[in-house]
Amino acid sequence: MSVVPPKPAARRGPVSLWRYGRMFRQDILSAQPDHLFSAKMAEFRTPFFRSYLLNEPELIDIVLRQRPQDFPKSDRVAAGLAPLLGPSSVFLTNGETWARQRRIIDPAFSGGRVRAVWPDLAAAAETMIARLRPGPQDIEPATSHAAADVIFRVLFSIPIEDAVAQAVYRDFRRYQRAQPLLNAAALGLPAGLKGVGLRARSAAAAIRRRIAALTHERLEAIAAGRAPDDLATRLLTATDPETGTRLSEAEMVDQVAIFFLAGHETSASALAWALYLLSLDPDAQDRVADEASENPTLSDISAATFTRDVFREALRLYPPVPMMVRTATRPERFRNRDIAPGSQIVISPWHLHRNPRLWDEADGFCPARHEGASGSAYLPFSAGPRICPGAGLAMIEGPLMLSRVVRAFRVAPVTDRRPVPVAHLTLRGKAGIWLNLQPR
Repeated sequence: MSVVPPKPAARRGPVSLWRYGRMFRQDILSAQPDHLFSAKMAEFRTPFFRSYLLNEPELIDIVLRQRPQDFPKSDRVAAGLAPLLGPSSVFLTNGETWARQRRIIDPAFSGGRVRAVWPDLAAAAETMIARLRPGPQDIEPATSHAAADVIFRVLFSIPIEDAVAQAVYRDFRRYQRAQPLLNAAALGLPAGLKGVGLRARSAAAAIRRRIAALTHERLEAIAAGRAPDDLATRLLTATDPETGTRLSEAEMVDQVAIFFLAGHETSASALAWALYLLSLDPDAQDRVADEASENPTLSDISAATFTRDVFREALRLYPPVPMMVRTATRPERFRNRDIAPGSQIVISPWHLHRNPRLWDEADGFCPARHEGASGSAYLPFSAGPRICPGAGLAMIEGPLMLSRVVRAFRVAPVTDRRPVPVAHLTLRGKAGIWLNLQPR
């Protein structure tokens, strides 16, 4: 029998639209009715929009893999993130602009390029271990700091201790507190009612100013022939194989912003939940520690097969991006329902990954289920052309960090502080994720 970690109590029974809106604002996960986990499709109607949740791999494949051009990113989500990400972030663009950006960006994340950043990942892991102290603690600040360290090392060849990196990190923490709910914009309120707060705008503007300064300095270093061979240099010198164009300086600022948001937030979330899951399963934790002892340098993370399966299972149970929103641009008919243009199409890894029709012991922690292919019911990085370009990096960084922590510390849950998942910028603990760390 697998370990069953906690999840928020889903809503049972109908509620008024007004009460649903309040619940949605407070916690999008517990606002959803319990039956959605096993539903194939569900429809939500409000005075402002129609929304359809797809929870069947065949339907999701149509949207993400077969016809993604007919289901672009939702403008409602973009409205909430644009102050930080800018107008040309690859996360928000659609159509030919997006296609051109991906043609430039994707080669920088190829397998060989990802392996080249191994020393940066290892250095960030050692820095994290040195900062950890024994005893009960909320592990999320530590994983957040470590993930930011990775991003700065990989992007700009600077550690988190660098003054500029520290300033960006502080501003981003301020942004998190001021703009906590990524999915609030997806509620579909009229434009005048869903603005971004002044504190969030101020923090976003500060982050973008610092990123713009780093980008400009790197362009000058490239021109002078003294730029390091890191991700920023590769992106700024890469050309679109079809048009020969490069990312402009303004575009690069937008891309760095999303790399920091996506790479930092998602990695921090996944690592914290993976450590929590291991704290509930001492046998699995010992297997991860044994793998780390057998391969102390972890120079070949692919050899740590069980550790990678643990991380995959953490991404299944606690997907860092719990919901994705697309917009239907043409009339559709799914499961005998007519879907009008402009309707929201919601794909929820949170529900798909726990769907009892698709997974045995859907709520249980069972790393062994990933020994084979995970299949189309597994979407931690999305799928199709818009799959996260950093997925390969994440699947090296996460197991490496996890292995290093468990090799150094034994982790146990803090019994009176069971974490409750909530959807902030990514899936986080409502009051943190508390663990008791003791040196091995």
